[in-house]
Amino acid sequence: MSEANPPNAILEIPTLVSQLQSIVTRLEELFPGRRFTLDGHLVGSLAEVIASYIYDLELLPSSHECHDGRCRTTGVNVQIKGTQRNRVAMYAEADHLIVLQLANGRADEVYNGPGSGPWTAAGPVAKNGQRSISVRMLWSLARDVPTSKRLPMVRQLV
Repeated sequence: MSEANPPNAILEIPTLVSQLQSIVTRLEELFPGRRFTLDGHLVGSLAEVIASYIYDLELLPSSHECHDGRCRTTGVNVQIKGTQRNRVAMYAEADHLIVLQLANGRADEVYNGPGSGPWTAAGPVAKNGQRSISVRMLWSLARDVPTSKRLPMVRQLV
């Protein structure tokens, strides 16, 4: 974590995300038939700061090509994906991939391992240049990643 982000700042994320989700729920009650999902840059940025805290990653500058961070202990480049849905999309094969599912103020690890497996299993390139893969497939692939190929969790997000 950089000096601009004090360590206790991460502790506010579960509460803040829960508040955002409550707002989404209320909007959907007020406007039946409309979905107000938290996605895109917001979920991605949340996943990045959460992963940097949990796995002790140095975050790279925003919009860095392919990778979002670097492991401080091993130096491996890491792509971080966050989702609240059942799919994630990728532009390129990462050296290492971490996927977090954000829900109910929690960040659950879906995948933590080499990027080659998910990249190979992902669908074809779409018009937007991305390949997508289901969370279900990522859970399945994660079961086959040996502990030695996973980045260790350094801290827990309470």
